[in-house]
Amino acid sequence: MRLLPTLAAMMMSLILAPAALALTEPAAMPPSSLSLSAQGEVRAPADMATLTLGVVSEAPTAAEAIGANAAEMTRVLAALKTSGLAARDLQTSGLNLSPQYDYTPGQSPKLRGYQVANQITVTARDLSRLGALIDATVRAGANSAGQINLGMANPLAAENRARLLAVKALNDKASLYAKALGYASARLVSLKEGSTESPPVFMARMAAAPMADGGPTPVAPGEMTVSVNVSGVFELVP
Repeated sequence: MRLLPTLAAMMMSLILAPAALALTEPAAMPPSSLSLSAQGEVRAPADMATLTLGVVSEAPTAAEAIGANAAEMTRVLAALKTSGLAARDLQTSGLNLSPQYDYTPGQSPKLRGYQVANQITVTARDLSRLGALIDATVRAGANSAGQINLGMANPLAAENRARLLAVKALNDKASLYAKALGYASARLVSLKEGSTESPPVFMARMAAAPMADGGPTPVAPGEMTVSVNVSGVFELVP
């Protein structure tokens, strides 16, 4: 009859043995990973520009100011078209009519007349002719000018070169970290592109005044910086 307790004890030990092994066996460690980011940057020449030109007119009455301004702006537009610009490259960007007052201390403001400011945004796709274009519009009557924004008509090629540099920099950084941490390599798990920037280059505001006979207004296009940011997750490989 003593065999029954012994048999029961053996059965119990067999049941509890796997549980004990499960408690002592270490859990599988998740693979180590890296989250990194990098930037690729290239410089490329500007090949286009946008600028604002305009005519500011004053007259005793609003009708006279509008009429004088319209006549001057018509001549400016004709000069732009004669310079070879297409209609798609010319866009009215501002038209403002405002009263003008003279102020004397101790007296009420006195209406002097009216001012009309008419602005047009010009897209120049041939930078070699930009200086001559500016001069032609000033001679035609433009007396207001803003900044020149230099850019690229098609930045995709420069952006793709920046992308390749960014990915190479990202891979190089991952390899460096992997070796520093004692791993054989780093395997890319996911890749994400962040911001892509090719900001325009701003030149100083132009002084709209008739040019001397020393040649066209000089314009230096220079180069633009195009940058691409990428980020990725890498699995460290033993």
